[in-house]
Amino acid sequence: MSTVINSYETVMLFTAVNGEEGANALFEKFKGLIEQNGTLTSVDEWGKRRLAYLIDDQIEAYYYLVKFESGPEFLSELDRIYKITDGVLRSIILKKD
Repeated sequence: MSTVINSYETVMLFTAVNGEEGANALFEKFKGLIEQNGTLTSVDEWGKRRLAYLIDDQIEAYYYLVKFESGPEFLSELDRIYKITDGVLRSIILKKD
């Protein structure tokens, strides 16, 4: 039985309260997690940007876009870790065609 590998991209928004160093530390954590469970294809750091609306009373966040390849079973684990990690304001994972 062969393992299915798909292409995905994820956008992560981290709180600006902890500053750039805090956001970078969170990003390195998730980057390492993705590398353990798949193949990183590109990373795009968008830096600190103003949010379109308040999230948890915050007006700014650090944005990161990561493209990667992995099996579909990893997505639920990545999403679960996003949800339980302090400092993650929003995240989304999309499957690319």
